[in-house]
Amino acid sequence: MNDSGALLSWLVIRQDDNGNRYRVGRYASEAEARKVADSLEDRGHKQLYWVERVGQDTPTATTN
Repeated sequence: MNDSGALLSWLVIRQDDNGNRYRVGRYASEAEARKVADSLEDRGHKQLYWVERVGQDTPTATTN
């Protein structure tokens, strides 16, 4: 556990049109991370968003 009392073990990642990847945020649960990724996708941006667990190399979900 970290100082805040919660493990933030889920990431939302964004990939732009040039292939650059950015961490959007860290979240305590997969459901919370997916909700954020889905809401970003719903805005109509042509970016790729996905959720992955910290330390995991492959995305658990891809959206477009």
